[in-house]
Amino acid sequence: GEWVRALLPDGALASMLVDGDIAGVGGVIVFLPQIMILFAFIIFLEDSGYMPRVAFMVDRLMRSVGLSGQSFIPMLSSFACAVPGIMATRVIPERRDRLATILAAPFMTCSARLPVYALLIGAFVPNRHFLGGTVNLQGLILLALYMLGILGGVLTALLLKRTMLRGPTPTFMIELPPYRLPSWRSMLLKLLERGRIFLVRAGTVIFSVAILVWALAYFPRPAEIAGTFAAEREAVEASALSASEREQQLADLVVAESGAYLEQSWLGRLGHFVAPAFAPLGWDWKLSAAVIASFPAREIVVASLGTIYAVGDQGDNLEGALRERLQTATRPDGSLVYTVPMAIGLMIFYVFCLQCAATIAVMRRETNSWRWPVFAWFYMTGLGYLGALLVFQLGS
Repeated sequence: GEWVRALLPDGALASMLVDGDIAGVGGVIVFLPQIMILFAFIIFLEDSGYMPRVAFMVDRLMRSVGLSGQSFIPMLSSFACAVPGIMATRVIPERRDRLATILAAPFMTCSARLPVYALLIGAFVPNRHFLGGTVNLQGLILLALYMLGILGGVLTALLLKRTMLRGPTPTFMIELPPYRLPSWRSMLLKLLERGRIFLVRAGTVIFSVAILVWALAYFPRPAEIAGTFAAEREAVEASALSASEREQQLADLVVAESGAYLEQSWLGRLGHFVAPAFAPLGWDWKLSAAVIASFPAREIVVASLGTIYAVGDQGDNLEGALRERLQTATRPDGSLVYTVPMAIGLMIFYVFCLQCAATIAVMRRETNSWRWPVFAWFYMTGLGYLGALLVFQLGS
């Protein structure tokens, strides 16, 4: 970002490349190592022959919520991505069980949620340790978010099987393959393929939305704002301040000018328009705009925030720079935007909310109807909104 900024003159092209491309796509790609670790463990479980045994062992537990052990593998696969998890429900012969599993699978914490959790936990949850340093508070919060997603999926399946999808649970039979030590070459190939899929997603869907968000945040550029801040800069440069004070005031003017442009941009106007709906959650217009932009893919909220807060020229510290911008973001009255209750509520919103166009598309294909994807979207988004509302209002 710094290199591109130095190479190009100030203007739309430099801003698009630095604030749009590098801040947007780069803000997501920095989480690739954590996601690859998650994939590696899931691939190990699959290739070792352990998965079918777990499905057999949890059959009795799954029956308590109206499902069978056949639903376990699709739901576990959804921790990597809900799309292959939903596709894996084809092995479930009973239609009611298959539908209940499809609607429960998106609650599992997929890899797309990890960038959001990592950003918010790193910024707003203290790095404290307990029990002689063996238990970390940030890790406990991440575990709690995973467990909350599991609880949401299980209770959803139970609710559906007791109401709309009432019916008997079929008998579960499965062949147990022998235990084996996975081939490291096979694991590596699968890991590289899943990493490639993630990067392709980052380079296409996230790249496209990041450019769109940048354009919405950059245009229009009112001439009055440029004239006002140019006059203020001239006044500061002509003042009798010391060099350090003059440099600080000029830097403050740059930040204020960026904020003024953003507020008058199309994205700013959209954020102000939807902000009243999200005000009870503690969100300001910038966060509201970023969340709206992230509905095609939930991890885009990190890219959108990176674009909105213009962190594209922060070198190799994109994540740290964005975290710092969120920690210091203030409202017009000077109060902090991101409080701990608001940040926890935002994470709970992302636990439940169905923000993934690919998941909705595959639900439509697997159910051969728009009825269930639309139901899932409204149901999960409503749960997310209600959860964030309760946490923020009670926590505040």
